[in-house]
Amino acid sequence: MRILVLGGTEFVGRAVVEEALGLGWDVTVFNRGTQAPPAGVTALLGDRTAPGGLAALERGEWDVVVDTWSWAASAVRDAASLLAGRAGHYVYVSSRSVHAEPVPFGADESAPVVAASADDDDPSDYARNKAGGELGAVAAFGERALLARAGLIIGPYENVGRLPWWLTRIARGGPVLAPGPAGQGLQYIDARDLALWCLRAAERGVGGAFNVVSPPGFVTMGEILETCVEVTGAAAELRWVEPETILAAGVQPWTELPFWLVGPDYDFLHGGDVSKAVAAGLSCRPVAETVGDTWEWLRSVGGEAPHRPDRPRKGLAPEVEARLLGLRAG
Repeated sequence: MRILVLGGTEFVGRAVVEEALGLGWDVTVFNRGTQAPPAGVTALLGDRTAPGGLAALERGEWDVVVDTWSWAASAVRDAASLLAGRAGHYVYVSSRSVHAEPVPFGADESAPVVAASADDDDPSDYARNKAGGELGAVAAFGERALLARAGLIIGPYENVGRLPWWLTRIARGGPVLAPGPAGQGLQYIDARDLALWCLRAAERGVGGAFNVVSPPGFVTMGEILETCVEVTGAAAELRWVEPETILAAGVQPWTELPFWLVGPDYDFLHGGDVSKAVAAGLSCRPVAETVGDTWEWLRSVGGEAPHRPDRPRKGLAPEVEARLLGLRAG
């Protein structure tokens, strides 16, 4: 299989490249060249946001295109339109965020989607950008477009700061504020499992929208944090604090305490129906493998993960954690 990855050097794009190479596919990446391309690929240079920036893609044919774009939807529209006659399948890594809130627990792919346009050139609205990107992919490729609506994505190379923050905080040891309840079920997807499912589905000609994330309750908050303690070998003590106390202190779920959500947001992002993707071959590796591999990668890069400049920093300030735990800061 010949695959073109739009991006290919960071997180999900890099996972797609590595999984494709592992399958023995012929891999081409297209990006601005700000980072060295992975070994074993053909590299094309261009900036899809600039006039004439897609010139390097005006020639060539591929069986599969994978696009992880998150900003202005018009960039997906332009790339998909240019490639429609020379590529077999277009995989757009979208997001469950395309759904219009409120989204009830158990919602599947048929839940309403936010109003969007493939012509949108405003990079500031994530949900609309992803929904608009879907429209652009489908307009060009029709049933040959696969829309992978991912949820929480973690794993090696994460540049968003969720699992790396928990690993770094727990590695410091001592009492760690753990947002309860410990038995609260979570949904996530390892970037490598997401990538492999997308590739295999595209290879079979699968199209349409899929929620691509683990089944609800695949892991609990307690299990993932306890796994962080185990893999780091830290002298850390998880101290579970009830949601009411955390919220009363003004702490923001998801950003200050990654993974953790309450109320309708929890139902939305940790309660998606993924039966369609599972029936189409989705398989999720054990949490210990995801957390362990992420810790090994994090140590290999000096303990500090790269961070996307368009995403807010994650994590709870030490003084806030200490106050909530009834400890003295420092």
